[in-house]
Amino acid sequence: MNQNPKRPTRKPDMRKKPDYIIMIFTLIIVIGIFLFLRDAFTGQVNDLTASEIEAAANAGHIESIEYELIGGDNYDLVIVRGIIYEQYVTSYDNILMFERVMRIDQAQGILEIVEAYGGDTQIVEKSGITFWSILINLAPLILFVVVLFIIFRNANNQNNRAFDFAKNRAKLNREKTVTFKDVAGVEEEKEEMEELIDFLKTPKKYVDMGARIPKGVLLVGAPGTGKTLLAKAVAGEANVPFFSISGSDFVEMFVGVGASRVRDLFKVAKENSPCIIFIDEIDAVGRQRGAGLGGGHDEREQTLNQLLVEMDGFTGNMGIIIMAATNRPDVLDPALLRPGRFDRQITISLPDMRGRAAILKVHARNKKMDPKINLDEFANRIPGFSGADIENLLNEAALLAARDNRTLISEQDLDEAIDRVMMGPAKKSRKYSVSEKKTVAYHEAGHAIIGLKLEDANVVQKVTIIPRGQAGGYNLMTPAEEKFLETKKSLLAKITSYLGGRVAEEIVFDTVTTGAYNDFQIATKIARAMVTEYGMSDLGPVQYETGSGNVFLGRDYFKEKNFSDQVAHEIDSEVRHIITSCFNKATEIITENRELLDKIAHYLIEVETLTKADIEEIVSTGELSWWKEKNGNSENAS
Repeated sequence: MNQNPKRPTRKPDMRKKPDYIIMIFTLIIVIGIFLFLRDAFTGQVNDLTASEIEAAANAGHIESIEYELIGGDNYDLVIVRGIIYEQYVTSYDNILMFERVMRIDQAQGILEIVEAYGGDTQIVEKSGITFWSILINLAPLILFVVVLFIIFRNANNQNNRAFDFAKNRAKLNREKTVTFKDVAGVEEEKEEMEELIDFLKTPKKYVDMGARIPKGVLLVGAPGTGKTLLAKAVAGEANVPFFSISGSDFVEMFVGVGASRVRDLFKVAKENSPCIIFIDEIDAVGRQRGAGLGGGHDEREQTLNQLLVEMDGFTGNMGIIIMAATNRPDVLDPALLRPGRFDRQITISLPDMRGRAAILKVHARNKKMDPKINLDEFANRIPGFSGADIENLLNEAALLAARDNRTLISEQDLDEAIDRVMMGPAKKSRKYSVSEKKTVAYHEAGHAIIGLKLEDANVVQKVTIIPRGQAGGYNLMTPAEEKFLETKKSLLAKITSYLGGRVAEEIVFDTVTTGAYNDFQIATKIARAMVTEYGMSDLGPVQYETGSGNVFLGRDYFKEKNFSDQVAHEIDSEVRHIITSCFNKATEIITENRELLDKIAHYLIEVETLTKADIEEIVSTGELSWWKEKNGNSENAS
C-alpha cells in the first residue's frame, strides 16, 4: 500500500463566514455611523438662497462667512459657508450655519459681500480636490473601519469556537520523533508491536491470506511504564500519523458532546489513514455501563456507546489501529474488550534489572555523564522504578550537577538523586539533639544488622540518619536477585527486618520511641496478607479477604470479607503470632551481634551516611579506614 495516499479534500466549514462579507457589513455600519456623527457634531446646515444671504448681510446678522472655489484653473463652482444669527427669534444668541453651492457666474454679489464684509470674513481658495486632501479627510474613517473589522473578526472567531465545541481535541503528530530506539525495558512488548507495524506498512499480504489484523490494542500497566511512549514508537516506526487524546477529553457536562467528538475523531482518522489513534486513560470513558450515578443515559455512557459503534463501523483494511492505555483494566466495559474491538491486551510490567539498566542508558544519551559511572550498578539499587521514575532520577542528577556548576554528572549526583526521588530532599535544617541522634543511629543500625545476618533478607545498600521527608533516617535494602515470586521465608525476613529498629531501641535504651510507626504499619500489612490472602498460616490455604475494585470511587476502599467473627478472631491471633515470632527472631539476631550494632551506630553518628562498601568494611575489620585516616589513628570505635 502507498504509505502516503492522496488525502481527500476536506469540505470547507460553511459555518465560518468569509472575511469579505464581514468587511462589507463593517463598511456599511461605519458609513452609517459616520453620517450620523457628522450631523450630530456639525449641527443643522441650512441651504440659504443668495438673496437671503444678501439680506442677512445687509441687516448685519452674519457672524462669519467664507467661500471656496472649486474647479482647478477655471473655477466653475463656489461654495459659500457661514454662520448667521436667526432673524426671527427674540434672542440673537441662537445661531445657525448656512452653506450654498452655486455657479461662479451667479455668485458675484455674494463674493462682493464676502470681500466687503469686514474683519471676521474668512476666505479659503483651493485649486481643486487632490489625492492627499482626500486621504487626509478619509484617514479617521479608514482607521475606524480597520478597528471595527478587527472587532467583528474576533467576535466571529469566538462564534466559530462555539461551533467547534463538539469537535474532537486529538493532537495530530505526523513527525517521526519517537522510534523503538527510544524505548527500552519492554523488549517482548516491542516484538508484539512489530506485527502491527508490518500491517501498516504492507497490509496486502495479510488481506491476501484472509487474516484479520487486530483493530485495537489495549496497553495495561502501572503509571510511568511507557505505554504512551510505546504507542508513539509504533507510529514512528510505521511512519503514519498519530492521533493522541485523553479519555477525559471526550466527556463534558453537556450530554451528546462526547459522542460527537468520537464521530469527528474517527472521521478525521479515516481521512488520514493509515494512522494510529491513541486514547490515554481510556477508563475515564470506558467504564462498565450501568454502574454510573447518572443513570443509563448519562454523557459518559453515550460517549462509550458511540466509541463501540465506531470501532465496529470501519472495516479492517482501512488502515486505522486503535491503541489505548489504562492502569485499571478491571473497570472497563466487557463490550470494549471483546474480539473485534480491543482484540489484544498487552501488559507492560515494571522493568527488571536489565530493563532498568537499558532505560538508564537511553535517558543518559543527552546527559553529560562521568565515564566512570556504572549504570548497571545503579540499576540494581532502584528496584520497582518505572521508566518515568528513571527519567526523573537522571534529571534530578543533572540538576544537582548544574546547581554546583560541574560539567559532568558524578556518582555522588546519582546517589543523591536516588535518595531525593525515594525519600525526598535532605532536611539539613532539622537538627537532632545528641540523644535523638544516637537513638536514630541505633534504630537504623538495627535494621542493617537484620539485613546483614538474616538469611533471605534484602541486601543493605546504604544506611543514613539524615532526615528526608517524614523519615528520620532510612535503610536502602534491595533483593539479592530479581524475583517475581515471594516465598514464606522471604516475607518473614522482611517483617523481621522492619522490626529490627524497634528491637535495637529496646536492647540499647530499655525504652521505645514512635520512630517505628511506619515499620509496624508495613510489617502488619505483610503479616495480614500472609494469613488472609496468601494462605501462609496455620489457618490453611484459604483466601479470607479479597480486594474489590470500587467502580464508583475507582480505588479499593474496602475488602470483601469471607469469614465469620470467630474466624476474624483466629486471623487476628495468627497475625499477632507471626509478628511476635519475627520480633523474637530480630531480638535474637541483634543480641548476638551487639558489638557490630555498636560499631555501625558509632560510625553513623560520626559520618551520618554509610555506603555498602563502608558497611562491608565495618563488618570485616570493625573499622572505617577512610574516617580513621581523616580523624587520626587515635580514634577508635566505642
